[in-house]
Amino acid sequence: MAFDFLNNLFGKKEINVEDKIFEDEAFDVRDIIAPPYIGVSQDHIKLGERFAKSFFIFSYPRYLNTGWFSPVIDLNTPMDISFFVHPISSELILKKLRKKITEVSSEILEREEKGLIRDPALEISYKDIENLRDKLMTAQEKMFRFGLYITIYENSEKELRDTELTLRSIFESRLIYIKPALFKQKEGFISCNPYGLDLIDVHTPMDTEPLSTSFPFISFDLSSNEGILYGINRHNNSLVLFDRFSLENANSVVFAKAGSGKSYAIKLEVLRYLMQGVDVIIIDPENEYEFLSDAVGGAFLKISLTSPNHLNPFDLPTPGPDDNPEDILRSNIINLVGLLRIMLGGLTPEEDSILDEALTETYAIRDITAQADPKTWQNNTPLMSDFEEVLESMTGTESLVKRIKKFTKGTFADFFNQQSNISVEKSLVVFGIRDMEESLRPIALYIIMRYVWNIVRTKLKKRILVIDEAWWLMQSEDGASFLFGLAKRGRKYWLGVTTITQDVADFMQSNYGKAIVTNSSLQLLMKQSPATIDVVQKTFNLTEQEKYLLLEAAVGEGLFFAGKKHVAISVVASQTEDQIITTAPEEVLRIKEAKRRIGNAENV
Repeated sequence: MAFDFLNNLFGKKEINVEDKIFEDEAFDVRDIIAPPYIGVSQDHIKLGERFAKSFFIFSYPRYLNTGWFSPVIDLNTPMDISFFVHPISSELILKKLRKKITEVSSEILEREEKGLIRDPALEISYKDIENLRDKLMTAQEKMFRFGLYITIYENSEKELRDTELTLRSIFESRLIYIKPALFKQKEGFISCNPYGLDLIDVHTPMDTEPLSTSFPFISFDLSSNEGILYGINRHNNSLVLFDRFSLENANSVVFAKAGSGKSYAIKLEVLRYLMQGVDVIIIDPENEYEFLSDAVGGAFLKISLTSPNHLNPFDLPTPGPDDNPEDILRSNIINLVGLLRIMLGGLTPEEDSILDEALTETYAIRDITAQADPKTWQNNTPLMSDFEEVLESMTGTESLVKRIKKFTKGTFADFFNQQSNISVEKSLVVFGIRDMEESLRPIALYIIMRYVWNIVRTKLKKRILVIDEAWWLMQSEDGASFLFGLAKRGRKYWLGVTTITQDVADFMQSNYGKAIVTNSSLQLLMKQSPATIDVVQKTFNLTEQEKYLLLEAAVGEGLFFAGKKHVAISVVASQTEDQIITTAPEEVLRIKEAKRRIGNAENV
C-alpha cells in the first residue's frame, strides 16, 4: 500500500521496451551456477560436458571395521557423498526383536526334535539378537535407519564405468555391495547435494557401534594459529602449521633412509624457526649445513684435530640464582666420567671410583668447589693435562695414565687439551664434524653436547638442538644415556632436541633409543627401506596402508606425528628457501661456483 501511495504521489515512471525486456530476462544465481544442459538417463546424468552417476549401498557384512570407508574418501576422483541417519524408536525395535527371537528359537528347537545337524547361522543369529536386546534395554545402544549415497563425476561414460568398477572392487573386498540408482538418477543426484533430501530412501538398520565406523573421520587437521609451515597434508591438501613448543615437550625424531629428503625437511624447519627468533644449534656430520649458516649469517665451526676451534671437556655451566653449586658440580663430574669411559675404552669398577675422586681433586686444585664462588669457576677451568697430573699422584692409576696420555701429549692433544675458544652468540651455530676421525666422532659428539647443555642451562631461551646421524652417539651406553638425558630434561630449559638417523634398527636396539622416541612429541617418518620398515611399523604402531606409504614415498613425503595426531605430509618450500637449503649435488656445485666467481670479482 505504501508503495502504491508513493507511486501515485510522484507519478509512474515510463519504462521503455528495452528496459521491460531486460527486467523480464534478468538472470538470478541459478542461471549463473547451473550447467548449460542437464540430461537424465536411466543410469546416469549428463551435466553439460560432464557425466554423473549415483549409487546406494544395499548390503553390509556382519562386522564393519573402523575406517572401512577411508579408501573411497582417498580416491582421486570428484564425488559427492551423503549420509542419512534416521533414528528408530527402541520400543518398536524391541517388539520386532521379541517376535524374531521367538521364530529363531522355534526353528532351532524344531531342528533338534527332528534330529537334524545344528545350524551355526541360526545359533549366531540367536546370540546377536539377544545381545542387541540387552543393549537396547539398558540404553547402551540405539537403532537407526542408515542410507549412504554416492555420486561420482567424470568426463566420459567410459571414465564413469572405470570409476564404478574401482568403487565396486573397493566395496566388495569388504563384503559391501552397491547398486546404481536405476531410473532414480535425478533423485540420487539431489540426495547427494546439500539439500538434506533423502529421495532414494534405501536404508539399512544399524545400531550405534557399526554406524560409528561409517563416518569418515580419517584425516586430522594440523593447522594452528601459531608455529611454522611443515608442509601440505596429503589427505586433504590443508596446511600443516604447528608449533613444536606448544606440545608437552619440543623434542623431535626423524627416521628416514638416505636420499628421502630428511636433511631438506630439517633445514626448512630450522630456517622457518630462525625467522621466529628461535636459536638453533646443529651438530653436522657431513658439513651440509654450511650454506644455510652462511645464508643466515650464522657461525659454522669446524671441529677436527687440526681445527683452530677448541672445546674443553672440563667446562662448567654458570650457576643461576636458583641453582645449587654442589649439585651442578656433582652432575658435571658424573657426565665427565661417562665421557672418559668412552675415551678410555671402558672402565673397571675400581677405575670408575678412582676417576670420580680424581675429577673432584682436579677441580679442587683450581679452587672449583661447592664452597667457592661460582662466578670464579669460568676463570680457573682445568685442562686434561691437570687431570693427568692428579692421576699420576694417585696409586693404582698406571693403566689410566697410560691411556689418557694420547689425549694430553699424543696426536689428540691439540683438540682435547685446550681451553674453549668458541662463541655461540649467533642465532644459528653449526658444529661441522666431517673432518673429525671416525673413531673420535662419538667423543666429539659427547663433548659438543656437554658444551651445548652448559650453555642451555646458563640462559633460558627458546632453542632447538639438531643432532644429525645420532646413531654415532648411540653406539656407546654413556652417549645414549646422555642424549636421553638431554631429551628428557630439555623441556625445563625451553630446549627442543631433534634426533635424526637413517639407521633405525641400530637406533631402536638401544633401550635409550626407544625412550628417546617416547620422549619426543614430534616425529617425522620419511621413505623407509624394506629391511627396517617392520621395526618402524612396530615402533609407531602403523597400519598396513601407512607402512606401504613409507615404502613407496617420494622424496619429501612421509608421515608427520604431532602428539596424538598424525598425517601424511609433503614437505614444500618456496623458490628462495629451496635455493638456501638444497642438498642436490648439482645445485651445491652451482652455488659453490657462483660464490667463487663473486669472490674473484671482488678481488679484482
